[in-house]
Amino acid sequence: MIWLKSSLFALCLVPAARLVWLGLSDGLGANPIEFVIRSLGTWTLTLLLATLAITPLRRLTGLNALIRVRRMLGLFAFFYASLHFLAYVGLDQFFDFRQILADIVKRPYITVGFTSFVLLIPLAVTSTNAMQRRLGGRRWQRLHRLVYVIAAGGVVHYLWLVKKDITAPALYALVLILLLGLRLWWQRRLAAGAHRRPA
Repeated sequence: MIWLKSSLFALCLVPAARLVWLGLSDGLGANPIEFVIRSLGTWTLTLLLATLAITPLRRLTGLNALIRVRRMLGLFAFFYASLHFLAYVGLDQFFDFRQILADIVKRPYITVGFTSFVLLIPLAVTSTNAMQRRLGGRRWQRLHRLVYVIAAGGVVHYLWLVKKDITAPALYALVLILLLGLRLWWQRRLAAGAHRRPA
């Protein structure tokens, strides 16, 4: 388990290290700010979906140890979401908070993206075992189901951002629909089994 966590931790740092390397080697392309912001956003969404995929993978494979890396993936998703937001605020808008507020209000894709980022904050704050105990299991689970809303918001944010080729956001949408569909199917099977069970 230590080897798995260590390897996954290092792997999750690769996208950030790649951006640093590309920046130092003048490899960010003709529009480096857009490249950085989009790359960070893509990895945020990738890690969100990877977090949501842990439970289905655990149920399908029987590898219960996978559940131990879910928190790490979720926190890395928040890490990249924070960098994505900070890159927009600092590199793209130069900390012009009046313009940032106007963008949030006027541009739907930014509205959805900002809302998803704000909703992600309490999930990161309450990710520890101590916070889970303080909130209680049921309240903690209800709060962390927001991750499905956040992931959906991330997909919509990406879809509305892309104006021509929607292949990439469409693929993310399909993965999210599959993950939600599996969860719904298992819940219905569980409910049906409980209904058939004799009193």
